[in-house]
Amino acid sequence: MKDLHTHIMYGVDDGSKTLEESLIMLHRLEESGVTDVVLTPHYIEDTRYSCNNKDKIKLYKEICSKAEEIGLNINIYLGNEVMVNNNLLESLDTEILRINNSRYLLIETNLNKEFPDFDLIINELLDNNIIPIFAHPERYLYVQKDYKWLNKYIEAGMLCQGDCESLFNKYGKKANKTLIKLLKKDMIHFFGSDIHRKETKINIKELEGKLKKIVKDDKKIEDLLKNNFDKVIRNKEI
Repeated sequence: MKDLHTHIMYGVDDGSKTLEESLIMLHRLEESGVTDVVLTPHYIEDTRYSCNNKDKIKLYKEICSKAEEIGLNINIYLGNEVMVNNNLLESLDTEILRINNSRYLLIETNLNKEFPDFDLIINELLDNNIIPIFAHPERYLYVQKDYKWLNKYIEAGMLCQGDCESLFNKYGKKANKTLIKLLKKDMIHFFGSDIHRKETKINIKELEGKLKKIVKDDKKIEDLLKNNFDKVIRNKEI
């Protein structure tokens, strides 16, 4: 598996608190069979979760160096999980990082309510050749109420990333059922662990087993867990 969504970068959000914890998290993902990860710390405008790009790049280089030093065999890339706001374009390249400097940007909204200008933001991003990847759509209450809300955005070019643990009921039955619906409708394009703590474990065999029951197509499962990730990293079209 290749993990598009993690909170391994330490000291910048509600994920890892120390470099030691970051390295433990990377080690446990590697043990689980994860070969590649993107560090996607939260970026929430005007909050303490708003580390600038210069500082994030410095932390990223430190984590990569230490991971190599202790012999971890995992590829590490850098991005953000950005809370949608009205200043996204202005914040790019100074405050907000696209995934591995590609055209792809991981975004989120408040879990409980739709962002009022979501249509405008998505259109602005796409018009500027930035492809939004919507993090864990199955967890938003408004998507749980009507998963078809996503249709027009996906048709326009937005992609979606599901959380692994939603399939194991970590976020409740509604999130689980919604993710299954989205998978059956080909509305999920990637998976991520969304790991925040060193105690989190990802059982890839169990994940693959669940996906085989839902998707029933080995090629699509390979796309979900590996191939589409590679296209993002290489800045290729999906």
